[in-house]
Amino acid sequence: MKITEVARVVSGPNPHHVDARKIYDTDNAIAVVITLQPGESLKKHITPVDVFFYVLEGTGIVEIGSERAEVRKDHLVESPARIPHRWINESTAVFQVLVVKVPKPKEETKLL
Repeated sequence: MKITEVARVVSGPNPHHVDARKIYDTDNAIAVVITLQPGESLKKHITPVDVFFYVLEGTGIVEIGSERAEVRKDHLVESPARIPHRWINESTAVFQVLVVKVPKPKEETKLL
C-alpha cells in the first residue's frame, strides 16, 4: 500500500506558474492537485486526453470550449480531450481542484 500526504508533495514547475502537485503518476493515469490563490488562473490550454476535475475546496470558474460556469466544493467537471479549457479563481479564498487524466497522456498539453 502506498499513502501520499498531499501537503508534503512539492509543487512542480508548470507553464501556469501556480501550485500544481502531481500526487499520482503511473503508466495508466495522472492526478494533480492545483491550488489557485485569489486572482490566479490557468492559461487556456488543450489536453490530448479526457480529463475530469473534482473541486476539493472553494469556489471558482471553469471554462471549457465556449461554456463558462461557477463551481464549488464537491462538484465534478468533465472535460473532453482537445477542447480548450482553463480555471479561474475570482474569489477571495483559496480554490483547489483535483485533476485526473485517464489514460495517461502520451503527448504534452498545448498552451493557447
